[in-house]
Amino acid sequence: MKSFVKLGTLFLALIAITACTGQGKYAYETVANDPLKARIYTLDNGLKVYMTVNKETPRIQTYIAVRVGGKNDPAENTGLAHYFEHLMFKGTEQFGTQNYEAEKLLLGQIEEQFEVYRNTTDEAQRKAIYQTIDSLSYEASKLAIPNEYDKLMAAIGANGTNAYTAFDMTVYTEDIPSNEIDNWAKIQADRFKNNVIRGFHTELETVYEEKNMSLTRDPRKVYESILAALFPHHPYGNQTVLGTQEHLKNPSITRIKEYYKTWYVPNNMAICLSGDFNPDQMIATIDQYFGDMQPNPNLPKLPTTTETPITAPIVREVLGPDAESVAIGWRFPGIATHDYEMLTILSRILYNGKAGLIDLDLNQQQKVIGASVYASGMTDYSFLMAQARPKANQTLEEVKDLILGEVEKLKAGDFDEKMLQATINNFKLMQMYQLEHNWVRADMFVNAFIHGVDWKDEVVSLDRMSKITKDEVVAFANNFLKDNYAVIYKKQGKDPNEKKIDKPSITPIVMNRDTASVFLKEIQNTDVKPIEPVFVDFSKDLAQLKTGSGIPVFYKKNDLNDVFQLIYLFDMGNNNDKALGTAFQYMKYLGTSTMPLEQLNSEFYNLACSFNVSPGSERTYVTLSGLSENMPKALELFETRLSDAQVNKETYTNLAADIIKSRNDAKLNQMQNFGRLVNYATWGPKSPTTNILSADQLKNMDPQELVDRIHQQNSYKHRILYYGPKSEKELLTLLDEQHKTPKDLKDIPVGEDFTKQQTTATKIFIAPYDAKQIYMAQISNRGETFDPTIEPTRELYNEYFGGGMNSIVFQEMRESRGLAYSAWAGIVVPSYLKYPYEVRTQIATQNDKMMDAITTFNDIINNMPESEAAFKLAKEGMITRLRTDRIVKSSVIWAYINAQDLGQSVDSRIKLYNDVQNMTLQNVVDFQQKWIKDRIYTYCILGDEKELDIKSLEKIGPIRKLTQEEIFGY
Repeated sequence: MKSFVKLGTLFLALIAITACTGQGKYAYETVANDPLKARIYTLDNGLKVYMTVNKETPRIQTYIAVRVGGKNDPAENTGLAHYFEHLMFKGTEQFGTQNYEAEKLLLGQIEEQFEVYRNTTDEAQRKAIYQTIDSLSYEASKLAIPNEYDKLMAAIGANGTNAYTAFDMTVYTEDIPSNEIDNWAKIQADRFKNNVIRGFHTELETVYEEKNMSLTRDPRKVYESILAALFPHHPYGNQTVLGTQEHLKNPSITRIKEYYKTWYVPNNMAICLSGDFNPDQMIATIDQYFGDMQPNPNLPKLPTTTETPITAPIVREVLGPDAESVAIGWRFPGIATHDYEMLTILSRILYNGKAGLIDLDLNQQQKVIGASVYASGMTDYSFLMAQARPKANQTLEEVKDLILGEVEKLKAGDFDEKMLQATINNFKLMQMYQLEHNWVRADMFVNAFIHGVDWKDEVVSLDRMSKITKDEVVAFANNFLKDNYAVIYKKQGKDPNEKKIDKPSITPIVMNRDTASVFLKEIQNTDVKPIEPVFVDFSKDLAQLKTGSGIPVFYKKNDLNDVFQLIYLFDMGNNNDKALGTAFQYMKYLGTSTMPLEQLNSEFYNLACSFNVSPGSERTYVTLSGLSENMPKALELFETRLSDAQVNKETYTNLAADIIKSRNDAKLNQMQNFGRLVNYATWGPKSPTTNILSADQLKNMDPQELVDRIHQQNSYKHRILYYGPKSEKELLTLLDEQHKTPKDLKDIPVGEDFTKQQTTATKIFIAPYDAKQIYMAQISNRGETFDPTIEPTRELYNEYFGGGMNSIVFQEMRESRGLAYSAWAGIVVPSYLKYPYEVRTQIATQNDKMMDAITTFNDIINNMPESEAAFKLAKEGMITRLRTDRIVKSSVIWAYINAQDLGQSVDSRIKLYNDVQNMTLQNVVDFQQKWIKDRIYTYCILGDEKELDIKSLEKIGPIRKLTQEEIFGY
């Protein structure tokens, strides 16, 4: 679920909404002083079109939003909205098919059989019906062209092909080149007007795998439990977006078609755009292709549900594998109300990561672990949720009471009134960040449309919020935050709601890779004026300066807004000193000799600036960012905090205990276990991940030694990276005045050199985790080091074989067989010259599909399907994206540093663009033969051994069962 903070204009001016007419016949609305300069059109059929122009890059973020979601699912068909989202990628009568007239006869029979299937309870009969469905689907697949929508998007150079479903919305996303507007509109209009449901049973398995993934996601289960408690009479609470396992296994194509015809209509849709385009031409194009969509004058309205007041705390338990935690939720009005603006302010007073009541009193005083608060807005209702994990030997009830204690302080007005202005300053900063990105700008439109927010109210929202007083916040808190909450105790244990569903017998559908519809051929042959690529010239696009003391400075001017980022980059990390990470964790809880921690963090929040130190394995990033007008004061605080942090022994004792508790908690999380298993296979028993202080070392560490590390950090050689509005002279003057370093910087200390393990024999590592779904990876390392001459072919191979939805991996693992929600494979470039190339695969799938997944992966890796049509799409899509992708802002600096790490001095995309032009499928085949075929792999499988086919695994290679202690290193 996407949360949305309502932000508006920075201007304190009277706002007027204006009706305008462009050069053509299309009237539109604008709002004075709108930082987006949005145009809002309404076509004759009711279709809304929101536009904002941003010419920084020649691309356009597009969202097509439909005002329907999980809350509109029939009670007996939950998950329908989300499932149909998947089916919107299957094509129409024009694409996705070779012969629709012949295909639709089979599709009709499949629909009929599913109706029989869902109304049959006898398992033997159901199995027989499913076999009929499978046979019909196989025959239908001979006439279909799977993934042709994705091929169309590849043909026009789209990025980010995706969609998402929430309770109130279903949204379809594309990031397209600015010269492909006509093709994009033609494709999308056909897609939304003429959807055809095909590939149904394999996609059903994909959706079910997504549901399987959710069963081990305890945060999702807690979220759903909060909603169920707060909204027992509303679909927010009495059903979920993914639906029940029972409903997913008994779908109705007939009901899905009815749903599509009812809701996917222009008077229930909006097209939201941000990027490089001419608005007059854009609206004419959209009208040309979408203008004949027929509206639904009888669009249903969800029955009004008024929840009864909660008069006493509602207490629920959730069981699952993750560490224990507490969540508390309160119900509020919907996002379009001014109450939601008040709630947004209130939530930041409670928690903002620096100076909220919970930040200061609970997190920084180490009374709980990881407490947070956020407001989540939806159309009909919203809610406030607070969460935290207990410390060692702390009960969940004690954590709950501590959180409620901070809520009581809020209600008593026990907070500094300056917090209100500081919060507005931070919202201004957030808005600056947001307006830099097309996807955020367009997403603002999506949320305004979906939730019924008038755009003029959105524009003045920040101005209204700036006028909120402390008394109003306190009164609001007392009105809403009573004993009317739901508390969810997340405990460890087996979830009784999990059901084991055996995999169905699915005949892989025909992929027809070399077949293309007339529609696709027309799109490919469309004459589009090309956009010339723009590559980075490191000698011109950033400045290389030096401070008065000789420290290198990489400088990039920000001409867009008042945001800055300053980074001290040290080529040293935990590999050089395994106590470094602990030292900077400790610093977060320390004040200076002149300023206690509470005051220090409050100052940063008041300045709308942030400070962070992040030691990685090989680099440490010391970062300051925020409003440039406050940079001098923030830099002074920043430097003082590094040079004058003061020891607090009690704080360190608490920190050590919390680190040990968090390490133990990590062992309970599925993805943490999988990540550690993959690290073990990559590095062996000793790795950068296991290079940490032991529990005994933590307990016995003198905290003064950690503070000494903090004080000494600036004494080591480093580089300075700056992106912001200050001139070169202003920046160097400020650094010379405030960056505290000795005259002669010390060399970086020699670190421990960890070596990635070469794959010399087939091995299978199994690590234990009790879940309905395994996570599996394959890793192959032959020791080959970075070679710039192969890079273009490597990238094109990855694009063709394992890249996006048009790749071989996606088609074979998901589309053809329904084995997984997500699967990926490719050859990974090293990040530094000292590291090797690695071939990797990854998949999450139901336990009983494991061997099918391994067999299919190994087959397509070693015997790569060859398709001229698929290759052409991969090549053309890559070239089109290279023509329109731009490296801008601070990314220019990072592109230079990443190039240096691999011994390069120019933008690698130049060679990629030039070489790919002349490549053929044979180049990819030759690369696969030399670099990929017949490799030896280490298999990493995280799952419940009792649910795995061990005998079949043993035929692949020797199995070693690893313990959690081995993969975590503690």
